[in-house]
Amino acid sequence: PGSILGPVENIKSLKRADIADYVKTHYTSDRIVLAGAGAVEHSQLVSLAEKHLNKFAPAPASPVSFEPAKFIGSDVRIETKDVPLSHIAIAVRSAPWTSPDSISFMVLQAMLGSWDRTMTTGLNVASKMVQSVASNNLAHSVSTFHSPYADTGLFGVYTVAEPGNLDDLLYEIQNKWCSLCFNVSEEEVARARNQVKTALLMDLDGSTPVCEDIGRQMLVYGRRLSLAETFGRIDAVDAD
Repeated sequence: PGSILGPVENIKSLKRADIADYVKTHYTSDRIVLAGAGAVEHSQLVSLAEKHLNKFAPAPASPVSFEPAKFIGSDVRIETKDVPLSHIAIAVRSAPWTSPDSISFMVLQAMLGSWDRTMTTGLNVASKMVQSVASNNLAHSVSTFHSPYADTGLFGVYTVAEPGNLDDLLYEIQNKWCSLCFNVSEEEVARARNQVKTALLMDLDGSTPVCEDIGRQMLVYGRRLSLAETFGRIDAVDAD
């Protein structure tokens, strides 16, 4: 089976010089954030940074240029006989991190929802897609994802199911997804907004996730958004 790391022959051909050149090119101080949270003194953190992070170059010797990503719709099917279940992902182009629409996709992700057979809430969740998939026993799991990047994003649904259920499963996923373009109530959106806010708060439970959040936002926005500002952006999403 394939790997996200690439072909085996490529991995085996890597030399120390390849790794060192990659680190020298991409691991530069303009692309690194050192964040601290909890029982840490700012001066101590600065001192540790000056001692251990000064080996990084301030910027790449040769500027790294990236062309804007272009989303191209496609259909890729890989048949593997030793895998008994079908793994399917359906995705469309969404919004990058800094787009105002990125928050809308977060709310939409909550509305479509996620579920797997180990959960006991299949018939008792707000998501119509999850209700349909669970009540008809169409899949082992189904999850909605929103993956924003610097210049674009992907929004979609990933599911694992028996091969014999795929026609009905894909119909239900696409039908419930498309219905959100025409039939969404303010109550559903308000519930999804609360789910997004709850998830954000739960993700900040501890100093380690807080550090990750600080670093991510500094790289994306150049500053850290307060919860009040983030919640304001979420509350601005409505059924329209």
